[in-house]
Amino acid sequence: MAANLTPVEEAIAHLLNKAPVIEGTQVLPLTESLGRILAQGYQVPADVPPADNSAVDGYALRVEDYTAGQPLTISDRIPAGSAPSPLKPGTAARIFTGSEVPAGADTVIMQERVEVTDNGIVISAEVKPDQNIRRRGQDLAEGSLALAKGTKIRAQEMGLLASIGVAEVTVMKKLRVAILSTGDELVDPGMPLGPGQIYNTNRFTLLGLLAEAGCDVVLCETLRDERDLTRETLERAASKADLIITSGGVSVGEEDHVRAVLEEAGELSLWRMAIKPGKPLAFGSISGTPVLGLPGNPAAVLVTFLIVGMPYIRTCQGRLQVYPVGQPLPSMFEVTSPSVRKEFVRARTETADDNTRVNAFSNQSSGVLSSACWASGLAVVPEHTTVAEGDTLTFYPFTELLS
Repeated sequence: MAANLTPVEEAIAHLLNKAPVIEGTQVLPLTESLGRILAQGYQVPADVPPADNSAVDGYALRVEDYTAGQPLTISDRIPAGSAPSPLKPGTAARIFTGSEVPAGADTVIMQERVEVTDNGIVISAEVKPDQNIRRRGQDLAEGSLALAKGTKIRAQEMGLLASIGVAEVTVMKKLRVAILSTGDELVDPGMPLGPGQIYNTNRFTLLGLLAEAGCDVVLCETLRDERDLTRETLERAASKADLIITSGGVSVGEEDHVRAVLEEAGELSLWRMAIKPGKPLAFGSISGTPVLGLPGNPAAVLVTFLIVGMPYIRTCQGRLQVYPVGQPLPSMFEVTSPSVRKEFVRARTETADDNTRVNAFSNQSSGVLSSACWASGLAVVPEHTTVAEGDTLTFYPFTELLS
């Protein structure tokens, strides 16, 4: 390992060890809970479904009452939402999807396999117990845990909470984040560019990433390359935010003031990581508020946020799953020169002849953000490793890295 570079896993472990879990909670209507994190577990108050019900439109009957080719009289009609009477012996009941199965019936035959005659129904299918019946409690049993604390609420979790009668949900408050972009050369989009100037890409990348991560941005400013101003702005951000994220200002240049201010006025506990792209990454605090100092190059900002920043944010949110899982896939590209840093390659999956492989963007420069728009995720090339076509690499889809 190169001197003074912290391995990726060690750096992430360091950050997570210092990640404070949000203490505040709030109660929201279920309709407003999408994307939030459960602050408590939810037990099942009653079986779901509460009674045996039909999975299809058809006819409920008792198997022992049916003789092949012999009609069964229809004795009842059971619409959804009604409480059925017990099934009369030797008969069938017309039933609909979601309707409660009457006592005495032990199977439901779908209507497509039934012929209705003047004398009753004749069935053209095998009749055996438990067909097309959703049993009481098959989804959730009374007293069991429906959803655990730390679960991120998606559409399916909203539906599950509704199924147990939950109308309001207790969730973690959102992590408050300040974004500070550094550099005299930065200009906001919409303004004309002067000599030596570039548009502030990183502000908008981070705004989007933090929105997808379920955070509130409470401050978003551009820092000029002045030491005193950098310190004043970091201290002001610390009074408003749970986390400060900077882009740029953490390398070794004379105008890289963020790292210097953390060393002088706060704490710098991590600097320079064995990751590619994104080596000049810093972590520390000022006025007690954590500061994550990302590199200045646009693709490096994206990669380091996803690989290092997201596990930290998930931990602060009290999430159940902190790390992405990834998937092993054969490579379509080669790496002939091994690096002392673990590389996260902007890549995408491609399928041909039912085989899915991962392919890399041709230009992996840390300043090429278009590579991330072409890509669907990141492929990992371990340090000191070459890659030949067909070698297995771990691939992390962007959707998983941000989920």
